[in-house]
Amino acid sequence: MTAIFIVVTISVGTAGTINNGTWSPSACGAEPEVPVIKQDNVETYNQSINLINEWQQKANAYNSCIINEANADNAIIAKTATEQQNKFRVAVEKIKSATDTAKAKLDKQ
Repeated sequence: MTAIFIVVTISVGTAGTINNGTWSPSACGAEPEVPVIKQDNVETYNQSINLINEWQQKANAYNSCIINEANADNAIIAKTATEQQNKFRVAVEKIKSATDTAKAKLDKQ
């Protein structure tokens, strides 16, 4: 059994990056920071709740972006790997055919 290992480099405007085994999106901006709940008084508490609501909307958008970008990257990687595997199979089949033809020719001599 032959194992095929393919390294794929993708240059796409929205492709994420892999660094030290960790994938990061490239088009989602910075992850929103979780706000701190202030307990000084009712007013600061209410302000904290407003910040939490804003954060939640930003965090949902950020997470949706990550999912979409990761899915797009996975699709590109899978497509590229499949294309490379098919290209390799075609090359192997051509070599096998040429080898078989040459061997048959030489066997007749």
